[in-house]
Amino acid sequence: MQKEKELSRRSVLKGLGAGVISVPWIVPGSTRGANGVVAPSNRLNVGLIGRGCMGSGHLNRLVGDPSLQVMAVCDVDKSRRDDGKQLVESIYASRKEVGNYKGCASYNDFRELIARPDIDAVVIATADHWHTLASIEAAKAGKDVYCEKPVSLTIEEGRRLVDTMRRYGRIFQTGTQYRSIPTIRRIVSFIRAGGLGKIQAVFIMWGWVGVPGMGNFRFPRNPVLPAEPVPEGLDWNMWVGPAPWRPYNSQYHRNPIPGVVPWNFCEDFGAGPSTSYHSHAADVIQYAIGMEESGPVEIIHPSSGQYPHLTCRYANGVLVHHVDNYSQVKSVYKAVPDSAQLTGNFGGVFVGERGWITTMSAGGPVEGGPESVLQEALSGSRDVNIGANDHHAKWFEGIRTRSKPSAHEEIGHRAASLGHLVAISFRVGRSLKWDPVKEEFVGDEEANRLRSRAMREPWRI
Repeated sequence: MQKEKELSRRSVLKGLGAGVISVPWIVPGSTRGANGVVAPSNRLNVGLIGRGCMGSGHLNRLVGDPSLQVMAVCDVDKSRRDDGKQLVESIYASRKEVGNYKGCASYNDFRELIARPDIDAVVIATADHWHTLASIEAAKAGKDVYCEKPVSLTIEEGRRLVDTMRRYGRIFQTGTQYRSIPTIRRIVSFIRAGGLGKIQAVFIMWGWVGVPGMGNFRFPRNPVLPAEPVPEGLDWNMWVGPAPWRPYNSQYHRNPIPGVVPWNFCEDFGAGPSTSYHSHAADVIQYAIGMEESGPVEIIHPSSGQYPHLTCRYANGVLVHHVDNYSQVKSVYKAVPDSAQLTGNFGGVFVGERGWITTMSAGGPVEGGPESVLQEALSGSRDVNIGANDHHAKWFEGIRTRSKPSAHEEIGHRAASLGHLVAISFRVGRSLKWDPVKEEFVGDEEANRLRSRAMREPWRI
């Protein structure tokens, strides 16, 4: 019987790897009334894939929502998945009058989780190099998907993700939750409605990537790090997954977690500044200028002499300058008064005909000027309460109504793509023309080759 069970499991995993599972094969448990659930509109069965720093936050959000049931936790690190399972079961047990709760499964391989017919949706909070592949396989298995940003490591990956979500009719939300903060939404609506007049410039940060033993760079690199013993309980081969093989090193992964995205310096696993914060800011900025489903038409490298920093020009004439820090908006561009504080992250500074305003978070209240424009944009509080966002709720609403949520797959792809475009321009060291419709560089074969990369066997998308 054990052999038959193992053979059945292998058959399921082999089918998932080949992408042969179709949507009609999956019947959500909530639809069938399993485990006492009587209506899908009242409860969604969800699974978590990846329980690192961000995944832990997602799990707390999921398990605290009475309209959801967390059915499973997946992580290639045994300690992380075991702790996640224990957290879920202890919280659910505390809500019972008597007895324990033992209904949360734990998996090392995400394909086992998405093969379950009683799970409706998954939250993916793995390292970046897994985002696209795990999202696509989940969609093929009939799951709706919430995926951390950036949704891809290459432009081609992102486009494949978009096409797959549409083909399988899945509801996808990107984890760029800053657009869902009420204060930020009001500012974005004000800008989109012409409150600043014609936008003259937008400023966004693009910092440096600290690469161990190599210094700082504008884009991720692949340093040679010494092999270290793989920690007990960590499936390192699965952690590396579709990325090129490299031996374990604690700079990539360890417990306790050394920061939110410790591996983002490595181009095989992360996307540098785009991983850290740029995807958040790019999403808000492109949303505000009405380009959230498009992209720039030109990436202007500093070596051209046109602007002090790398600048993206959009078809509507908007210029987005990638500064090292926001103090340069004052000292280099003289775009705002010297008295402006410009603190925070995950947004930008918008300068228009009528004035200027910020969309940064985690650094204090919204700033802007003149005061009359700021009052028009925000008649009430100017505080940015990050915890007040309804980003997950927008995804749950989309699942129940089968409507696109606030940061759907195209928006996530375009936010990630802006970071990829900036990194490619820095990598080749020159300005580039970009066609946002065809998603290709105009007349530049070297740059076009950087739109995609191969995956390690046996992984495919």
